[in-house]
Amino acid sequence: MKRIYVVGTADTKGEELAFLADAVAAAGGPVTRVDIGTRGATVPVDIEAGEVASHHPDGARAVLGIDDRGTAVAGMGVAFARFIQSRDDVAGVIGIGGGGGTSIITAGMRALPLGLPKIMVSTLASGDTAPYVDVSDIVMMPSVTDMAGLNRLSRVVLHNAAQAIAGMAAKPAPSAAGKPALGLTMFGVTTPCVTAIVEQLRADYDCMVFHATGTGGRSMEKLADSGLLAGVLDITTTEVCDLLFGGVLPATEDRFGAIARTKLPYVGSVGALDMVNFWAPPTIPEKYRGRLFYEHNPNVTLMRTTADECRAIGEWIGGRLANCDGPVRFLIPEKGVSALDIEGGAFFDPEADAALFEAIERTIKPTRNRTAARLPLHINDPAFAKAAAEAFLDIAKK
Repeated sequence: MKRIYVVGTADTKGEELAFLADAVAAAGGPVTRVDIGTRGATVPVDIEAGEVASHHPDGARAVLGIDDRGTAVAGMGVAFARFIQSRDDVAGVIGIGGGGGTSIITAGMRALPLGLPKIMVSTLASGDTAPYVDVSDIVMMPSVTDMAGLNRLSRVVLHNAAQAIAGMAAKPAPSAAGKPALGLTMFGVTTPCVTAIVEQLRADYDCMVFHATGTGGRSMEKLADSGLLAGVLDITTTEVCDLLFGGVLPATEDRFGAIARTKLPYVGSVGALDMVNFWAPPTIPEKYRGRLFYEHNPNVTLMRTTADECRAIGEWIGGRLANCDGPVRFLIPEKGVSALDIEGGAFFDPEADAALFEAIERTIKPTRNRTAARLPLHINDPAFAKAAAEAFLDIAKK
């Protein structure tokens, strides 16, 4: 039987943890009480902190019995993520916590598949929750009062949270029916290309387009890791530029990792690799003063990548894709990689593009299943979109 995991620090939030677990059980949810505290529990639990801590790569000693609280919290976060991923009976997870508990529990929630119910009742839920939610689907619920013992308001908040997780777990969303889903990456400067690809594939696929702003690429790859995509058309890989050169919309070091792990059919390209994103001009790092910039809007400034930077970008992308054993087709538009990188455009630079293209071709390590191909087209040429759609359909059928 699938169960609802009720998680908290039973050393400091024991009263609230017990109340929440009882409320979930009263709402009809089978409950497993989990302690992620770093000291002794004050209420009965089903899974003790030592069992959770034992999932740390270095064992429980890396988590428990440590004087430094920050180190202990970070270690328990690693351990809880590995623990919750190891369970095969999770119908949903609900957690309670202040700063430390929220950090630990959401680390585990982020490791779970999208669509699995996750509620975090937290003292931090009314502030900046990005570090805790990231690209997951965690519901952050403000506790309103601090968790320092139950009171008339906290009982209501925890009761409502219990009803919510019990309802989510009892009536899970039906499996997606109909067309398989595809992930596509797009920026404003590659919109014509991606829009045309969608038009060509939407009859057979549910096309989900992600804005390539750092979180967009991570969201797409999270869906891939969660088994919710049938393939990827990664036309706009611009987030790599910001990762390597300090832009404000960066990928993470795990960009393309989901493609390697899942071996999904993948068509990629060099969309918007001609630019690094910064905010308004005063925010641009001093070391870049004097470079070629384009004001996208008053709050976003684009910097043209140089030939040396493009070479580094190409080597980084090619090296990551060389680790992908699934079907990979990487298409290179020789006449420009964005709406600005076109003859007469603000970022037109054939020398920089040539360095980018050569680096990708050199490092991708082509095989029968993984190829890079040049096309004498601009990325926003309708013929390029047609070629990308056809490349995907070809590998999707194999």
